[in-house]
Amino acid sequence: MTIQSWPMVPTTDRSENPAPRPEVTMSRVLVADDQPDVLEALRLLLKGEGYRIESAGSPAAILEAIDTREFDAVLMDLNYARDTTSGQEGLDLLSQVRGHDQMLPVVVMTAWGSVDLAVEAMRRGARDFVQKPWENARLLTIVRTQVDLARALRRQQRLEAENRSLKPDVRPLLIADAPSMRPVLELISRVGPSEANVLITGENGTGKGTVAQAIHSVSGRTGKGLVTVNAGGLSEGVFESELFGHVKGAFTDAKTDRVGRFELADGGTLFLDEIANVPLNLQPKLLRVLETGDFERVGSSRTRHVNVRILSASNAQLGEEVGSGRFRQDLLFRLNTIEIALPPLRSRREDIPELSHHFLRQHAQRYRKNLTGFEPAAAQALLSHPWPGNIRELDHAIERGVLMAQGSTIRLGELGLRLDRDQTSRIEDMSLEEVEGFLIKKAMARFDGNVSQAAKALGLSRSALYRRLQRYGL
Repeated sequence: MTIQSWPMVPTTDRSENPAPRPEVTMSRVLVADDQPDVLEALRLLLKGEGYRIESAGSPAAILEAIDTREFDAVLMDLNYARDTTSGQEGLDLLSQVRGHDQMLPVVVMTAWGSVDLAVEAMRRGARDFVQKPWENARLLTIVRTQVDLARALRRQQRLEAENRSLKPDVRPLLIADAPSMRPVLELISRVGPSEANVLITGENGTGKGTVAQAIHSVSGRTGKGLVTVNAGGLSEGVFESELFGHVKGAFTDAKTDRVGRFELADGGTLFLDEIANVPLNLQPKLLRVLETGDFERVGSSRTRHVNVRILSASNAQLGEEVGSGRFRQDLLFRLNTIEIALPPLRSRREDIPELSHHFLRQHAQRYRKNLTGFEPAAAQALLSHPWPGNIRELDHAIERGVLMAQGSTIRLGELGLRLDRDQTSRIEDMSLEEVEGFLIKKAMARFDGNVSQAAKALGLSRSALYRRLQRYGL
């Protein structure tokens, strides 16, 4: 297919007063607490991970900040009055923040945590709950997850608004005009309002998380929230605690009771991403809660009950995992009442122009660049590229092009799409990090996005490869 040009993308011209580029490339997080030492500790921790941090020490300062500036996430304390530990002031503030911006993810924290307080915070719209003193690794994982989810939800909301302006009676949740995506849209429409468990399959980066959000948004549980667990990012040692919670003293670092994701999702939807990574020894416990709703926290004999709809996702061939003994067949039967298989981007190339323009609008606005489209060679390259990282890789390529663009249109070289023969001849000029990214990309393409096979070929565990895929935007 030869492309002369793609439609122009209108953006606001702010070239007279451009923002500093290094700052706008970072995700902006608002950290709120009335204790300066806590604010400083969180600022240093999050800044070290590449976030742009803004601090607020009072409820009034929080409301003023979100009213005048845009944030990717809010991490806020629940207690501001020194004479109370009830968290009521923070809960009221949470309701105000959520009333201001329903899409803004809020993670609440307090030194006076309780199960009731956590559940009430989630009911009022908090995305997650952290107790002080916090665990750095868990806090960073929560912030990263919520920032990524918020971006996806905002992209979906903008797309819906764009489509409503053109087709007031039609509200597609996905950019999906390709014939291969029609069965996906039909299943979302038919299955979403039901209570059926849904397994979403497809290669890495095909949009499984976005489909899960779309299913939840048309369900009867949308008012109760969607709680996400990335099984690929959890070590076996913390997996059970993350899902089911634990009681104080259950293990060395269990200094307080902790609510698990099943309890937090009670009445709503739990999305188990990369379900193939659930350790085999924990699969019976997961099967039990799916069948009965019953479970126990780690270290407790008290049985608890939840009512949760399960959405799960995997890029692994779960049938092969069952055959190899790494995944229980009865658990698979519980998960895939309905299966939605997402095609890779190379099988839905008809959607690439619209996806590319969507990402161009998004990043041009974010980085305050006045860009009108793609040069013909760049447009052709976007259509012909194999995209082993699928939509996620396309998003990163467009973002790179927006950042590197020097004119009003993005040129081929600014996208950073190299041919394999080019990369092989220049591998000696790459940094160690670039070589690692190149080899991972090659392995994913070679095994058609199968993480298990690619990890085995690279000599990595699945979890280690998932972390690298996230790092390199694949």
